[in-house]
Amino acid sequence: AVETSPLASPHPLSGYSTPRTTMAHSLSSVSFAARVAIPAAKKPTRLSKSKHALVPRAHAHGEASTAPASAHGHGHGGGGGSSDRRPGDKKGFVEEMRFVAMKLHTREQAPKEGEKRAEPKPEQQPMRQWEPTKEKYLAFLVESKVMYEAMEEIVASGESPQYAAFVNTGLERTEGLTKDIAWFELTHAMKAPAADGPGLEYATFLKALAKNSPEKFICHFYNVYFAHSAGGKMIGRKVSEMILDGKELEFYKWAGEGGLETSLADVKDKLNAAAESWSREEKDTCLEETSKSFQMSGMLLRLIA
Repeated sequence: AVETSPLASPHPLSGYSTPRTTMAHSLSSVSFAARVAIPAAKKPTRLSKSKHALVPRAHAHGEASTAPASAHGHGHGGGGGSSDRRPGDKKGFVEEMRFVAMKLHTREQAPKEGEKRAEPKPEQQPMRQWEPTKEKYLAFLVESKVMYEAMEEIVASGESPQYAAFVNTGLERTEGLTKDIAWFELTHAMKAPAADGPGLEYATFLKALAKNSPEKFICHFYNVYFAHSAGGKMIGRKVSEMILDGKELEFYKWAGEGGLETSLADVKDKLNAAAESWSREEKDTCLEETSKSFQMSGMLLRLIA
């Protein structure tokens, strides 16, 4: 999805990089390393700026970066020898997550790090081919709200002691989404539909996942919030230019103390701290969930493509 990607440059979390700075059975250390197919010593390449058309990168992670137009929006714990090393692990576990997520972008979305072959899905096409409407956008906001509500409920639930650190981070989106939905209804005389699509499906999935695997849930937490702060924000701006005369919705504003960059940096530190207590196998379980996160988020984005 268009724009800066926490993944493209050091992710805010990783370090997704900060201010200046963008699954059922876990894989074994050996099998996961083979799956990402990258030498342990190789460092992630930073994404250079491009003057090409913007590519909507819903999953971009980290500071803002520009890419050609096609849409999509150090862990130190655990086991030890050189065979357990992962790309980016010296910078913290968030950088490991950023690195894996970037590999799931296409070359068009992330020229330096993307490896995924583009698929004929609406949300992966250049935004100039999108056909958003007010009705589709409102449905997207409604479905997004139910998913973000689930995220906030989960971290406040106490299902895992690790979740407490992620309450009131400044990245929460439900308040802004509530205002935007009300604005659509009032300004455009539209009735918000019920949330019964991909957002509800994702919310239900997350609630079940969070009870059984904090590592997998945290993968979704990272990818959802960091991608929205980068590629998602760019997509919102472009779609607004197409159908809302450029209005900036509350969904794409962060009013917390210190602003978005401060919140991202703080959450990045908390994510790295949480991973300190994980074994290498638990870290790989988290990394392995990345593709599922992309799949579920992509279903949401498809509502407006």
